[in-house]
Amino acid sequence: MCGIFGLVLRPPAAITVRQFEACLSNLFLLAEQRGKEAAGLALRYGDEVEIFKAAGRASAMVASPPFKRFMEDFLSRAASGGKLGLPLAMFGHSRLVTNGWQTVNDNNQPVMTDATIGVHNGIIVNEARLWERHPHLKKTSDVDTEVLFRVFDDLRKSGHGLRAALAEVYRQAEGVANLAFVTKDADSLFLSTNNGSLYVLDNLVGGFAAFASERASLEGAISASPWKILAGDAAIAHLRPGQAMELPIAKGGAEGFKLSGSTLLAEPDRTSKPVTFVWKGGGRAILRRCACCVLPETFPGISFDAAGVCSLCRDRKPKPAQGRNALLKLVEPFRRKGEADCIVAVSGGRDSSYGLHYLKTELGLNPVAYTYDWGMVTDLARRNISRLCAKLGIEHIIRSPDIPAKRRNIRRNIEAWLKQPDLGMVPLFMAGDKLFYHYGRQLRHQLGIDLVFFCAGNELERTEFKTGFCNIRESQHGQVLWKYSLGNKIALAAYYLSRFLKNPAYLNGSLLDSAAAYWSTYVARDDFVYFYHYIPWDEDKIQETLRRDYEWETAGDAATTWRIGDGTAAFYNFIYHTIAGFSEHDTFRSNQIRAGLIGREEALALVERDNQPRWEAMREYAALVGFNLEETLTVINAAPKLYR
Repeated sequence: MCGIFGLVLRPPAAITVRQFEACLSNLFLLAEQRGKEAAGLALRYGDEVEIFKAAGRASAMVASPPFKRFMEDFLSRAASGGKLGLPLAMFGHSRLVTNGWQTVNDNNQPVMTDATIGVHNGIIVNEARLWERHPHLKKTSDVDTEVLFRVFDDLRKSGHGLRAALAEVYRQAEGVANLAFVTKDADSLFLSTNNGSLYVLDNLVGGFAAFASERASLEGAISASPWKILAGDAAIAHLRPGQAMELPIAKGGAEGFKLSGSTLLAEPDRTSKPVTFVWKGGGRAILRRCACCVLPETFPGISFDAAGVCSLCRDRKPKPAQGRNALLKLVEPFRRKGEADCIVAVSGGRDSSYGLHYLKTELGLNPVAYTYDWGMVTDLARRNISRLCAKLGIEHIIRSPDIPAKRRNIRRNIEAWLKQPDLGMVPLFMAGDKLFYHYGRQLRHQLGIDLVFFCAGNELERTEFKTGFCNIRESQHGQVLWKYSLGNKIALAAYYLSRFLKNPAYLNGSLLDSAAAYWSTYVARDDFVYFYHYIPWDEDKIQETLRRDYEWETAGDAATTWRIGDGTAAFYNFIYHTIAGFSEHDTFRSNQIRAGLIGREEALALVERDNQPRWEAMREYAALVGFNLEETLTVINAAPKLYR
């Protein structure tokens, strides 16, 4: 199982920064023998505990630029003149995955709860029953370790002493648990075990203590100078099953105690200054955001003025909807009594579903609905389309290509992208759906119906950052993509061509599909009516109408109803958010702020909620397309970030 390790350093010990870094790398390398799928570190110095964790081998993590920046930042405060400031405590983890994907950093260790940060070696086999037993506790990950520390915190809140709470956790838990942890209210590092996989060297008199999962690892760590000197004559002790140890960080001697019996009543005085927990590294973006909206500094082409307001807020030019009367005037010449008089493109998402409802029930048109189902329209979206068409009595025309071929093309382009991650090339994953424009044009001629609605054009849903990552700056197209300027169309094609030449993996069987998508989207012209150019987009009204009138279904793994009909959205938004620190949700909420629909604080809370990864949707997407999601997420997480 996993490898855990750590140490306490305090006066009279003395150590250089270089020696500390060498020891840290050595400890990780020794622990890596027990698990190579993720790693993490906690550093307790002063009144803060800082943590860093990442998927992948420990040896790769400590050599990575993000970890090096994390250590540089820490040492800028904890060292002077090449000497490490003391007292200090450190503990780490090298993970063999048992519960929870390592590509989800919340599942990696150290685990941080409200009042505890710790690492765990072992497997808790009654995790589900423990969560059921404590339904009021907050669950934020899939790793079994979390429930141990959540229960521990809860017991402390209810009045249990620290040792009594720890003993009760072990009484409730089933399975192996070797723990090392610190708390916000105690100036000590705690160790405990119920199977004896912990070894400790205590020379706190000399300012040094260390522990590891195996005796050989600990012996290897202290065999070289200066650790051998700091260890002195102290022997390595074996913590037996049912034993625990408290290692004071600033002063006092180590104290062993049992996880049962009368010793639980003997709680030492641990009065200390409260400690702050900080997750500073391993995938969490620290971004400067606009003082008005919530767009971050990583948004392509953004700039900030002296007041911190971004260029998009300063340059905003509102485009009010033309209104119901304008739409009524437009549709009047096309009405056909008792016959189909318009075609409405329907994806199964909320915007097109509401548009179909409105055109039929509010304007009295006789629509024919059409869907281009290229294999990434979700089952949920299909069910919602069925609900609307059945209740409204609307004919539904479906156009579908060779879906297995389309999915192969997606897989080929994802595999090519993984060789050289590039945010500008992410839209290539969705190239297969762009022929829905083509089929809208085709159906017009087949059915002899000139009026074609696309339920798009909502300025709040602008996502110009997607081409922004291709160095394209375009703002006046009104959500009609063929209206991009000629210069930008050429620049976009040139960007894609340059990436194809730089990464020949893109020169695969999907190339013709991608070319057709580009032509259909940016070159071929249309005169479709864009519904939200006329009818104001109202999120609450749209959702209320669909739920009330059609029992419209939402996604169980998403708090928002946006993009739930698109099988690709969860995956590409994860990429944008992981690498750039923002996604479509940030642009959407920022546009709502500019339109005066929500405030900035509300928007910040919403993007925090909406940017939570949709794991179930991504698992389904990977299964349909045919790629290994775990391996793919590992590459995405390891890709260079646009933020520090």
